[in-house]
Amino acid sequence: MSRKAFFWIGPLALAALISVGQTPADAATKARAHKATSHVTSARTAPRATAYSAERSQSRKLKLARARAVAMAREMADTALPRYKVDASGDLVPDVRAAAAIIYDPETNQVLWEENSQTQRSIASITKVMTATVFLETNPDLSQPVTIQRSDVFQASTTHLRGNDKVTSDDLLHLLLIASDNAAARALARTSPLGSDGFIRRMNEKAEELGLENTHYADPSGLLSENVSSAYDIARLITHAAQDERISSIMRTPEYTVYSGGKRPITFHSTNHLLREGNVDVRAGKTGFITKAGYCLATVLRLPQSSQDVAVVVFGARSNAGRFMESRNLFNWVSSKASTLFAAKPTTQQQQQQQQQQ
Repeated sequence: MSRKAFFWIGPLALAALISVGQTPADAATKARAHKATSHVTSARTAPRATAYSAERSQSRKLKLARARAVAMAREMADTALPRYKVDASGDLVPDVRAAAAIIYDPETNQVLWEENSQTQRSIASITKVMTATVFLETNPDLSQPVTIQRSDVFQASTTHLRGNDKVTSDDLLHLLLIASDNAAARALARTSPLGSDGFIRRMNEKAEELGLENTHYADPSGLLSENVSSAYDIARLITHAAQDERISSIMRTPEYTVYSGGKRPITFHSTNHLLREGNVDVRAGKTGFITKAGYCLATVLRLPQSSQDVAVVVFGARSNAGRFMESRNLFNWVSSKASTLFAAKPTTQQQQQQQQQQ
């Protein structure tokens, strides 16, 4: 290569080296600088993790509580004012917000009004009506002492009992029907002559004997959603149970106290607000609630200034207050219709006299 050629090529090669390539040391230095710059930029632009704040948490809880209170107020306002609709025959009848309901005449077995009364639904603690019925059908000694076991209270959800509490069968019946105590239901089934499994089988046999075609039991407490029935079946069951004074008298008790081992007092109140308010003549009744069932109530009520009873059952109300308001509105409607719905039927002698006159 001539000196003249090198004179032109040398500077060009040097320029290309500067613009295109770098030595390994230079490249590493530049990479480190770029990484550091990128880290700073990302730190500036990336969202910061929100630190826990007790104040913000409390604020969220208050907002949720207000929202629930507003929803409850709307439900109560909507339910407190009874709604009516015109049926196919042109009569003005109740228009309920519950999933199913019925008004049933225990004397004539007549359905006075119904809405989805044959639909099978979860019944929650209304199950306990059958639990009491089956337990008492062998006339057990109610003074029999019972020691509560750990299995009775394990995940019982609603209970006033503790493991090793010592109570009587009568105490358990009061806890069952007044406080809707799930451990009491388990203890009654366990200590029955049938044992827990045999007791549940007998509950289903009893349902068949009573002709409750849409009814099936999976446990004695009602915690399992597989306990199912219809409003029509439960109206018949609560009517049957109300005829047993051992059951109905407990259901009419607003407050009761038992003593574990004769020492520790256990005081509880009825879950039936109609009974606790005291301005409706409740002859028998049982509440029920799990998420699958909604808020339920089965009750036998006596019409004002009358010896006439009606069974009112509400399934799947949208709130605790709603089930009682729906039941009260249905009772008020049937009370207003009593003169026509329960018109006195002529006696046999009167029928014979009418036939002779004809």
